[in-house]
Amino acid sequence: MPPADWNLLTEDLQLALSREALRRATETLAEHARLLALEMEHGTLSDRGGPEALRLFAAVVTATSQDAFGPIGHA
Repeated sequence: MPPADWNLLTEDLQLALSREALRRATETLAEHARLLALEMEHGTLSDRGGPEALRLFAAVVTATSQDAFGPIGHA
């Protein structure tokens, strides 16, 4: 089944898909920051003072994204 043309989708469905994509991107960014912090702590990557900064970044991305997108269908 071929993917639907974006313009043929309802606005509600476009909004829902967009918010889900942003949610997943947020999770990916936060997880990457946490993994980088662990790698630095284990000596796999050079530690230039980054692990705690990365954890802070992950926490900020996660915390702000939960409130920023709101419930689906309430733009």
